[in-house]
Amino acid sequence: MSGVMAEGVAEVSDADFGFEVLSGDRPVLVEFTAEWCGPCRQLAPVLSEIAREEADRLKVVQLDVDRNPETTVAYGVLSMPTLMVFRGGEPVWQVVGARAKRKLVGELAAAGVL
Repeated sequence: MSGVMAEGVAEVSDADFGFEVLSGDRPVLVEFTAEWCGPCRQLAPVLSEIAREEADRLKVVQLDVDRNPETTVAYGVLSMPTLMVFRGGEPVWQVVGARAKRKLVGELAAAGVL
């Protein structure tokens, strides 16, 4: 496990991305992250809180880009952290960079995710 894992947020990999993210019955927020990423560390507690508070409406997971290049390349992720929401197996929302919890929740609500 990487040093930026958010508490209560599962780590997914190239191997289980399809099952854990693409086949879910609720929207999935994926953070594309890396151990060397400072903003990812800033975002970890925000994601932990959102995962806990919105567990009935949103699944939150992390994917380490260095250990999972297939998924990273497949979705064109170039910067960390990249946050992407998947619904029904398709990416429906994306943003790059760390942000405060209030801003992130507002963006997710505006996108119809929350």
